[in-house]
Amino acid sequence: MSSPFHPQNCQSKGETNMKKLSILIGLVLLAFFLLPTTSKAIPAFAKKYGFNCNMCHTGYTKLNDFGQRFRDNGYQIPGQEGGEKTIFDIALPLALRTTTGLTVYKTKDGTTAGFNIFGLDLLAAGVLHKNISFLLIYTPRIDDPASDFSGLSDSSKPAQFGSLESANLVFSNLIQDILNIRIGRFEPAYHPFSSKRNYYLFQPYEVYSFSTPNNRFGFDDNQIGIEATGHLKSGFKYGLGVINGNGGSPDLNTPKDVYVNLSNTFGKGDGQSAGQRIGAFGYYGWQPSTIPGKVISPTGETDGEGNKPFYRVGVNGSFNYETFNLGVLFMKGVDDKAFNNLEAEKEYEYTGGFAQLDWAGLMNNRLVASFIYNWIQPPSYDSQSQINAYSALVRYYLGNWSAVNIAIHAEYTYRRIGKDNPIDDNLFALILDFDF
Repeated sequence: MSSPFHPQNCQSKGETNMKKLSILIGLVLLAFFLLPTTSKAIPAFAKKYGFNCNMCHTGYTKLNDFGQRFRDNGYQIPGQEGGEKTIFDIALPLALRTTTGLTVYKTKDGTTAGFNIFGLDLLAAGVLHKNISFLLIYTPRIDDPASDFSGLSDSSKPAQFGSLESANLVFSNLIQDILNIRIGRFEPAYHPFSSKRNYYLFQPYEVYSFSTPNNRFGFDDNQIGIEATGHLKSGFKYGLGVINGNGGSPDLNTPKDVYVNLSNTFGKGDGQSAGQRIGAFGYYGWQPSTIPGKVISPTGETDGEGNKPFYRVGVNGSFNYETFNLGVLFMKGVDDKAFNNLEAEKEYEYTGGFAQLDWAGLMNNRLVASFIYNWIQPPSYDSQSQINAYSALVRYYLGNWSAVNIAIHAEYTYRRIGKDNPIDDNLFALILDFDF
């Protein structure tokens, strides 16, 4: 008879215990992933109304249909205007967001890996008076943690520059549902899909961020100006505006840029999480070919010289089936030949777009998965600016009704730049996304 302390018996018992432990861990993880927890994208709103995240978001940060209407209505529940508590009746509606985790970046030359903290956003929004509301987003300058190997000794490279990303007033329902006015700095309506409320943290919409030769306009920038928006019961929705077109900087010329975005939703919903939406947008702007110009205002504007036009036009669609959402966008950009230092006798023309498929599942949409394909097709003489990027992510949300927002976020991108001598890179990130 073997001794109970014989090594073989110990090994057998050890294996049995390990199997039991593995089963127990598996059951705990299964329960953990299936428990009905929720999170809130803007805790100030959640506290005010007693909502959870899924009232306004498919999964933060992406808005659902109700969340889009809530935003369009000046952060007021449609039909309850005038009965809303203002910021003078509640605690300051302030939220903060940051992310931290591991990133791995690989090219043919080698691989880097490290832990990071990615900036900080301070957000406040709320109702000042019936049909008068505000939004403020400030990203403070951060020098520590350092942004690159040069560390704090190079003060010209902080981890995050200070920026007043959004600061605007909204005058809602000047004509019920049909006319709302937003003044200040805001994300303009010619963004059919919001890059600020997208699941992806490391992969932008390439067609939004693409820079053309010598044109200072950034399609992805929040702009300063005035915008009118509205919608009809038929599903028709519009947005049009007049802006500087120079991001948050003073304007460089006297002519103002103009834009329009038109869409129509078929079926119930706003095209965010229900209904099918199609739309078209156009942007027409000016940039000086010579700066600073002859006249410079005390507030920084110049009259520019040799102002030349450019435009962006596109079509888009948002299609929903159960908890799947497919967003597609195609855009064409044309710059006056005065900006084209590659082929001085030709206008610079390019096309680009993306297709993004999102899925939400489990209780309260706690698990989100997404895939996106981005592409840029520049003119043949600028083939090294061609971009093809494939990205995928998975997000899992933690917390309960009263907890802060925490998402476990895994994201991967394969990106190829150039045609004849392409540069391939790979980025993987595993991080925690905090919003509280």
